[in-house]
Amino acid sequence: MKAVICRSPGDLVLEDRAAPGAPPPGWARVAVSHVGICGTDYHIFEGKHPFLAYPRIMGHEVSGTVVERGEGVELAVGEPVIINPYLACGKCIACRHGKPNCCVSIEVLGVHRDGAMCDEILVPAQNLYPANGLSLADAATVEFLAIGAHAVRRSLAAPGQRTLVIGAGPIGLGTALFARIAGLDVSLLDMSSERLGFAESELGFAALDGSKAPAADLVRQATNGEGFDLVFDATGNTQSVQSAFAHVAHGGTLVLVSVVKDDITFSDPEFHKREMTLVGSRNALRADFDHVAASIRGGAVPLAKLVTHRTTLADTPRDLARWAHEKTGLIKAVIEVG
Repeated sequence: MKAVICRSPGDLVLEDRAAPGAPPPGWARVAVSHVGICGTDYHIFEGKHPFLAYPRIMGHEVSGTVVERGEGVELAVGEPVIINPYLACGKCIACRHGKPNCCVSIEVLGVHRDGAMCDEILVPAQNLYPANGLSLADAATVEFLAIGAHAVRRSLAAPGQRTLVIGAGPIGLGTALFARIAGLDVSLLDMSSERLGFAESELGFAALDGSKAPAADLVRQATNGEGFDLVFDATGNTQSVQSAFAHVAHGGTLVLVSVVKDDITFSDPEFHKREMTLVGSRNALRADFDHVAASIRGGAVPLAKLVTHRTTLADTPRDLARWAHEKTGLIKAVIEVG
């Protein structure tokens, strides 16, 4: 089969690889249809991922079709599926508490083990969700949107709460969309006037442009000095995360959607004075995948606006390398494999 392999930072090639063998019990062999390109993939290509061993087949935003079933698998051959790329052990404390998204021994396709930028892949059947009427192109967007949907669900937000999403990249936009679906009053903050212009004109969000004024001033102006009831940081930027604490209203909540490798520091007196809630959000659960799929089917997610770039598996080495630094107009790129 054909596979796109990142052999080392900056070295991305299309190669022939042995196709997967017969699936073991409880697993299925899936013909890959579409793969979304994530910020993680760009980081892997650029050598910025802290926990990665090369060479690696990337790709964890995936849709496909079941082509062979292992023993005990109930999905039908020919079934279109969404792939949940978070492979959990099923035995650790997180898994026993119904949180396989933060499994102690989690393996993410395309990160900890080879992913789906290839023709076929083996996946545990419990990680395959029927697409149920979604096109396979749309089904490949469910995973990245589920990150934001999970963060919103983790926040325990109440409809009408004044909400700030920091970061207008794909994860931030997904978070903002599912915050709005949850009935929240959403504004977006970013340093990119281009991305904020897209969020404002195409998606209808209020925009706070951090390139034109200090974020603290923008937050004060937008909230009459009170701060936001709910703040999501989806930047992956240490300074942004640390600054986000000051944007939260008294009694409010800060949700860390993105992850940074550095230590985060904040003022404990300010944190306690506000009786702030701090929430970490990692990956997503089946309920989030189902919510996203239902929202797409219901027309609540403008995928035609979010998917701005497309390529083929053969052209991925050239295009992914280019898009890693040519970001103008880029929101989400999708690889058409099958």
